[in-house]
Amino acid sequence: MDVSNRTISSEAIQSEWQEIQAAKSNPAMFRPLYNRYFEPIFRFILSRCGDESLAGDICSQVFLKAMQKLKGYEFKGVPFSAWLYRIASNEVAQHYRNSKKMRVVSAEETQLEDIVEEMDFDNFGKYRDVMLEVLEELKPIDLQLIEMRFFEKRPFKEIANILELSESNAKVKTYRILERLKKKILKRK
Repeated sequence: MDVSNRTISSEAIQSEWQEIQAAKSNPAMFRPLYNRYFEPIFRFILSRCGDESLAGDICSQVFLKAMQKLKGYEFKGVPFSAWLYRIASNEVAQHYRNSKKMRVVSAEETQLEDIVEEMDFDNFGKYRDVMLEVLEELKPIDLQLIEMRFFEKRPFKEIANILELSESNAKVKTYRILERLKKKILKRK
């Protein structure tokens, strides 16, 4: 995932705000925003549910809610995508609450290695299985922070925008979660 494309210029944000204002007046003008964000929002949801059909359904719900709530959207100086990701995150969480199913966590070895490295463990292989166990035990909001930071490689600023936190709070929460994970891993090893 290319993190460099996540930095958006103030001109681009202003241009996007004009598109949002146009869409507030005329719902047909929502299409450029939909076209720009459908694929990343779909991938975000798919990574959390692991089922393309379900991801498509939830993604449709996200954009429907976005259109319905667009009149109430307020520009806060951050990309519109942060608002969409927040809606997507809430819709995924709602789906799992309603279905009473466990949420999917999809992680690659390199992503798990990044977490182990961040915790200053020297041998990934020694901690891999325990790491998977303790990740499954995380609260949904904690897991979401770990996923965004280590699996999706999102910068703290973007995480903060999506979760409506300050950037420093996103960092503090993430590192506290890592400390709890580390303690659990050491207890089991």
